[in-house]
Amino acid sequence: MMGTDNRGLSTRCVHAGEGSDAHGSPHTPTYTTTTFAFPSTAALLDVVEGRAAGSLYTRYGFNPTVQNLEVKLASLENAEAALAFSSGMGAEMALFLAHGRRGIICLGDAYGGTLELLSQQLPQLGIRTALVLGHESARLSELLDDGYGLLFAETPTNPVLEVFDIKVLADAAHARRALLAVDNTFASPVNQQPLALGADLVVHSATKYLGGHSDITAGAIMGGQELIAPIFAWRKNLGTTPAPETCALLARSLRTLVLRVRQQNETAQRIAEAFAHHPRIRRVLYPGLPDFPFHGKAAQQMAGFGGMLTIEVEGDAATAAAVVDRLRLFAIAPSLGGVESLATQPVTTTHHGLSDDERARRGITGAMIRLSVGIEDARDLIADLRQALDG
Repeated sequence: MMGTDNRGLSTRCVHAGEGSDAHGSPHTPTYTTTTFAFPSTAALLDVVEGRAAGSLYTRYGFNPTVQNLEVKLASLENAEAALAFSSGMGAEMALFLAHGRRGIICLGDAYGGTLELLSQQLPQLGIRTALVLGHESARLSELLDDGYGLLFAETPTNPVLEVFDIKVLADAAHARRALLAVDNTFASPVNQQPLALGADLVVHSATKYLGGHSDITAGAIMGGQELIAPIFAWRKNLGTTPAPETCALLARSLRTLVLRVRQQNETAQRIAEAFAHHPRIRRVLYPGLPDFPFHGKAAQQMAGFGGMLTIEVEGDAATAAAVVDRLRLFAIAPSLGGVESLATQPVTTTHHGLSDDERARRGITGAMIRLSVGIEDARDLIADLRQALDG
């Protein structure tokens, strides 16, 4: 949690937050300690009452492995502060409870769990929520004028890759004294920097690109210290601080983030171009394609177009399932962002809980296959998709 860093992103991924070690380790050791001892009551109170930094109790996040990871996380988005969480949903819940009490607007599509939280659980707590699709953005002014205090958006969205202009959203929110929080999971900090574009807070499912190896579950929130502070209190008492072992694995993964994401960008672009005009594909949704409806916005605010793309095959859900079942390199699995390539039908996983009518309203069809592109050879992935489509 701690200030900005003007070094390059690759350098920050490796070096930010790494503390000195008595034995010469270049990386922060994993402190599995749950509670930390003090030489005196006065020293303990200095930490408890905020006069001194230090370790205290791991559930609070006062553990060097957790805290040093948070320095690295903050540096990824050039944020003053960051908090690590046990999952992306844990991060979102703390964000919504800390800053959404006046009401939350979710713009565009989102992860199915996020939509469930917003539409079902939070209203039970008396928190009003509004789900506004991208083509309904004219409603934003009305809702913000009505006092909603938090505008939340994924960009690009899951699974149709809709791209929103972050600066425009930030200006609209700030004009009504509201905050803008951006879920940057799909883009990653390598491809997009929402805080630099005017967002107030950034949230990540660190399970995805930040973790990158499909072996940890974690989340993160980055932003200004003043906005992070109230989120900390919710994390502490919701019990969603990640274990030190998870934090150490996440810090390890972040050291290769830039290399992985740049490779995934390049391979996804090649796949999108290879199948843009395939006779058995109705359309390819990928921000890097010049004829993609949101390509212009993506080119303005993104440094790369990401490793996610969605193809919509000619046919129906059964047709798409048959294609998925013939894949050999792409694993059939939810989630995304790992070094291995994955394929899933949103109607069977991420958006399975939505009604047919709601999926249709969001433009999600049974014929869609969402691809998370890994770091395999592009030629092999293209060949796998081709044989599955032609089979």
